[in-house]
Amino acid sequence: MANTKYVTVATVQERFNLINYTPELNLEDIHVTVADVNRPALQLHGFYEHFEPKRIQVIGNVEVAYIAKKTDAEKAESFRKLFSYDIPCIIFCRGEKPGDILLEEAVKANVPILGTERATSEFMSALIFSLNKDFAPYTTIHGVLVDVYGEGLLITGESGIGKSEAALELIRRGHRLVSDDVVEIRRPNNERLYGRAPSITQYLIELRGIGIIDVKSLYGVEAVKDEQRIDLVIKLEDWTKEKEYDRLGMTDEYMNILGIDVTCHSLPIRPGRNLAIICETAAVNHRQKKMGYNAAEELYRRVQDNLDENK
Repeated sequence: MANTKYVTVATVQERFNLINYTPELNLEDIHVTVADVNRPALQLHGFYEHFEPKRIQVIGNVEVAYIAKKTDAEKAESFRKLFSYDIPCIIFCRGEKPGDILLEEAVKANVPILGTERATSEFMSALIFSLNKDFAPYTTIHGVLVDVYGEGLLITGESGIGKSEAALELIRRGHRLVSDDVVEIRRPNNERLYGRAPSITQYLIELRGIGIIDVKSLYGVEAVKDEQRIDLVIKLEDWTKEKEYDRLGMTDEYMNILGIDVTCHSLPIRPGRNLAIICETAAVNHRQKKMGYNAAEELYRRVQDNLDENK
């Protein structure tokens, strides 16, 4: 288990505020290693072909109704068969409660039994989404992640180029810090990336010449955010007159992170440029493009219309 990602059943129980029907079992010692879940209706009927025992087993109204039709002897036999597999836990939904026979067999097999009032499908969806984030592909990037008008703005560049200073100015303008210096990035699915700060540096910013500042303490809880989807990358770099920079934005550049292409803008740094305002504008412009409006394409259309009129 040392080289395998896992989440303890205790973490799942705390995260979803689940009722623990087997308090005599140590939930910290039992691990969940896959993000998928299973409803064991077929297994309770005796069909175990293709059964994946490492999944959390979720029981809803259908399974409860089926169990209720069995005799006590049949229930005990079904539960013993289910618990002969190394399943991490069973979760009852919709406020359904496990019977005494199930609890007795579960304790013998060291399988925790938990419960929730939430609807089965809704709870399964939330559980799978949460576990997908836990087991998602993971990487770290040197940069700053800020929530700007709901857009996740990842600012990258060489050390000392001004990333933290830009983030601080964005915070002063009402936006929210997610992470400074190191951004932990996870890919819970093939479409989205989420970033957060390492726990040791959460809410902190390093400013050269001043030191470490606590953004949450200085500016309040509205100035920080625990996690943010990454929508746009701003790459800060020293300005050089030999390099051609995009002035129209007709073609998008991308940075590949964990197999997902994220729109990326290279921003040359020169004295007098207000990085915060430029980053803020880039975030708003990116949001506008997602809503279907592209200013560069509008300029191109106007130029074409003008040429057509002068023919």
